[in-house]
Amino acid sequence: MKVSTLLCSIFFSLLLPAQAAVMLIYHHVASDTPRVSSVSAAELRGHLQYFKDNNFQVIGLDVLMRQLQTGEPVADNALVITFDDSYENNFTTAHPILQEFGYPYTIFISPGSIDKRDGPLLSWAQVKQMSDDGVLVANHAMWHEHMAKPDAGESRQQWRERMKQSILQAEDAIEQHTGQRHQWLAYPYGEYSRELEQLVSELGFVGIGQQSGAIGKHTVLTRIPRFPAAGQYADLKDLAQKLRTLAFNITDYHQVDPVISTANPPTLTLSVQVADFRPAQLQCFAGAEVIKPTWLNDNTFSVTATKALAKGRSRYNCTAPSIGKKGYYYWYSQPWLNQP
Repeated sequence: MKVSTLLCSIFFSLLLPAQAAVMLIYHHVASDTPRVSSVSAAELRGHLQYFKDNNFQVIGLDVLMRQLQTGEPVADNALVITFDDSYENNFTTAHPILQEFGYPYTIFISPGSIDKRDGPLLSWAQVKQMSDDGVLVANHAMWHEHMAKPDAGESRQQWRERMKQSILQAEDAIEQHTGQRHQWLAYPYGEYSRELEQLVSELGFVGIGQQSGAIGKHTVLTRIPRFPAAGQYADLKDLAQKLRTLAFNITDYHQVDPVISTANPPTLTLSVQVADFRPAQLQCFAGAEVIKPTWLNDNTFSVTATKALAKGRSRYNCTAPSIGKKGYYYWYSQPWLNQP
């Protein structure tokens, strides 16, 4: 191959957007549960029909994890379906619909909560039946506890040991009841911290959040994003755009920690590859507030909200239209936890 041809090939490959997958998170599938965390059976069916009609590849989380962990190309226009919190309606309502479409999916369960029958939750017999039917069963911590930071009066070492036991005990219980052991942890409430990420990595687990965004080959495996698909986000007009998103190629997170410990509002600084989007078109938001990014150099920007973030959970979202893939947007969501 001529040098000029090779250079052109490399140049155009750099301009092409990376293939990306999207992971969706559901909770309740019912019409008599809190709307914020629910879709009706009809809405779920409508989502699945849309995926089928528009040729999205619905793949199992195990397939996506293999692609990410081995460096295989991430399947383009791929979708992964997940459910959190061990709700019984996942078995009675969602499972038959998903079986009808033949789509793989994952449930993230909290074994301690199931043991206590803490609400309208799955039984172990139902979990085993779903597992036998091919559903992937994974870890949502032992008690669905807040995991990101120590409780009041708890030392960091005590917190670290408690989190370790919660993760490992839940994994052991899932294996005992289903034979499955994937070492995927979905953080309860989507809350995590840099310290928790470090522990998860040391234990050989993958960490999965609830912040929005697409998944690509450069996604950090202790902070994998998922798009919510319930409540106000169940509308297909809204969901359809999120299905057509790409993962920013982030080269440096500049030690961002979701837990706000000092400055509020926090500053997010990211270094990204910009070959497939125009920096001037990058937009960021803190809730409904538009926050203008400041480019520190050709590849690094920072954003800061104009007022302090409220207590609890919030996010900065940053998006930019792709140059090479018309109708697609790069999307990154930074979760924040302001919990003194």
